[in-house]
Formats: sequence, C-alpha cells, structure tokens
Amino acid sequence: MVKADKIAVEGVVKEALPNATFKVELTQEGYQGHLVNAYLSGKMRMNYIKVLEGDRVTVEISIYDLNRGIITFRHKPGEDHKTIPEEINLDKTEVLPGTKDLL
Repeated sequence: MVKADKIAVEGVVKEALPNATFKVELTQEGYQGHLVNAYLSGKMRMNYIKVLEGDRVTVEISIYDLNRGIITFRHKPGEDHKTIPEEINLDKTEVLPGTKDLL
C-alpha cells in the first residue's frame, strides 16, 4: 500500500549505478520518459532480490521530490499483471458437487 505522500508508478531499469542505485525510466501514462534515481527498498535487499538492466519495476516516488524513488517490486519477465488470462471466464459460475445446498 502506498502512503498518501507517495506515488507508485511502473518503469524500466535503464542503468545500474553503485550502491544499489538505478536509473529508472518511467513507462506509466502521464510519467512516460521521466528518469528517476531509485534505490532498492529494505525488504528487497533483505530477501536478496536482484534487479538488472531491462527489468520492469514498481517505483514509489515522493510528491516532494520527483527525481528520487524507491524500487518496491520487480515484475516477472514476460508477465503483464494488468490482464486476466483468457482461460478464466468470470461470467460462468461453476457449482461443485455437494455444495449446491450452500447457495
């Protein structure tokens, strides 16, 4: 959950800098093309989550300083988290055998 004075946006890591700092280019609408200096969050460091150039990440940016941010999540390659897979049809509801009485 993002705090009230922070904005969570998606971006792509363009360059790895020393001390776990990265240049991230934002890709979300309204922020496209903006470069941010971002560092890894404490939980990502603690869990040894590696971030490389080209990775898609979520960055929290303070509304007071739009040039610095914190990388809070690294997205899996090839995964688009905003779409629902086609094999899941939300219009159909299946009733399991023996549970019809519960409805």
